Amino acid sequence: MKSVGYYNGEIAPLEELRVPALDRAFYFGDGVYDVALIHNGKPVALDDHLDRFFSSCGLVDIEIGRSRGELTEILSSLPGYADPDIRDFTLYFQASRGIAPRSHPFPENAEPGFFAYITPRAFRDQSERISLITKEDIRFYMCNVKTICLMPNVLASEEAKRKGCYEAILHRGDVVTEGSHTAIALIKDGALVFPPLSNLILPSITRKQLIALCEENGIPVVLREIRLGELWTADEVLSMSTTSVILAAKEIDGKPIGGKAPGLVDRMQKLFFGRYGLI
Repeated sequence: MKSVGYYNGEIAPLEELRVPALDRAFYFGDGVYDVALIHNGKPVALDDHLDRFFSSCGLVDIEIGRSRGELTEILSSLPGYADPDIRDFTLYFQASRGIAPRSHPFPENAEPGFFAYITPRAFRDQSERISLITKEDIRFYMCNVKTICLMPNVLASEEAKRKGCYEAILHRGDVVTEGSHTAIALIKDGALVFPPLSNLILPSITRKQLIALCEENGIPVVLREIRLGELWTADEVLSMSTTSVILAAKEIDGKPIGGKAPGLVDRMQKLFFGRYGLI
């Protein structure tokens, strides 16, 4: 198997795996998820991803009925079912509130749904600069929960794709929040600038790891609001996620930006890949 799926104890090729139609993830989007990497057959920074996963579960009162140790064992075992020649994967996992007839209130005594899969992946060329668009952030007010209810994100991502761009930078009025599927940061005057975490921003694992690496290596980190107009005057604009890692932009809304601190971008990328053994 190249892509391996798991659902409540069943393991099968992802394309053949079956999930019950009464899983609340199917008709309500009533679930949370996370995405990690598997490199050389082993999950990367899985503790950080499980921390966020259990935090998301707690914030929406989802009981998944499995311990951290059980989830670690399940997720770490999946590469063993895949083609042995494939060693690098994207790992997706989600928990739903359960399998029950459709009714808005929480079901009683429902069996939780736990779904996971791995699929082969390769890193995007980190030296390739990306194009971005800006888009008003119309999401709800629980963006700190990694919920599977992602329709506004999907629509923003599709608009970016139709315009030949990689990502949409979301903003509420004049204040930048994040990308439709990535964290957004600036480089300005030698410092890495992130918006502060809040209920409007997902606590990105790549963001967390990059901040720690910068602090350890003498690169200043600033947490403050980022205004929309700053995107065009920043030395660099960065888009980052578990699967894309750290990408620098070359244009936003068709206007050239960045390119003023390529050495610092390269240093951050090398620090990140070196720390997590991704080279």
